[in-house]
Amino acid sequence: MSPTASRPIPVRLMVVDDEPEIRGMIADGLGRDGYTISHCGDGRELDAALSAGPADLILMDVILPGEDGLAIARRLRASSPVPIIMLTGKDTIIDLIVGLEVGADDYLTKPFDMRELRARIRAVLRRAATRARHLPQPTPEGLVCFGAVFLDREAHCLRDGDGAVIRLTAGEFSMLDMFARNPNVVLSRDRLYEPAPGVGTESLDRCVDIRIARLRKKIEADASKPGIIRTVRNAGYIFVPPRDCA
Repeated sequence: MSPTASRPIPVRLMVVDDEPEIRGMIADGLGRDGYTISHCGDGRELDAALSAGPADLILMDVILPGEDGLAIARRLRASSPVPIIMLTGKDTIIDLIVGLEVGADDYLTKPFDMRELRARIRAVLRRAATRARHLPQPTPEGLVCFGAVFLDREAHCLRDGDGAVIRLTAGEFSMLDMFARNPNVVLSRDRLYEPAPGVGTESLDRCVDIRIARLRKKIEADASKPGIIRTVRNAGYIFVPPRDCA
């Protein structure tokens, strides 16, 4: 075995900021820790970097030319669990809440101490690794376990233990697929349902709750005592994969 064969693969970080000085400062500081750093000045450069290879974590400024950091985070989170830490000069509680609501894993206000950034990165990477270990495992048939039933992504339906089809509406499938891609993560109603223009918050909440109730009847052993799709008070819902999934 060669001396390099057992070396761990470096963690790849992508730094998205339109100020080269800040990107350079972060790269210099984190590069000494053994991270591989990719520099991106905006969303288009980030997309190109992601096309060339996946990231283990993205550090992203909120204010960027063109597509802003919050919009990029929302877009990425719709299709990828890649950890995201938002970096911004804003420090109001509203900005923090918005950043976390669109799917960011953490939020750091500029100017920041590099020691704190290192600690935040390590914490987010640890959480991501723990989450990955608890991902619902696809069966040999490509189904995702939801207790006694399985989500069939290709057929857009549920299947029971015998393989019989339990039909889903397009909205029900979309919601279950979102849960399947984000196990053990609290999802707000905004993330679970994309309302039509003009739909108010109260109507959106009601639509989500009704859809959740329908899904529970198809998934839970007892819909009145849900254990797979659980309610998180004042936050949303969470999919908890059963430990006995085959």
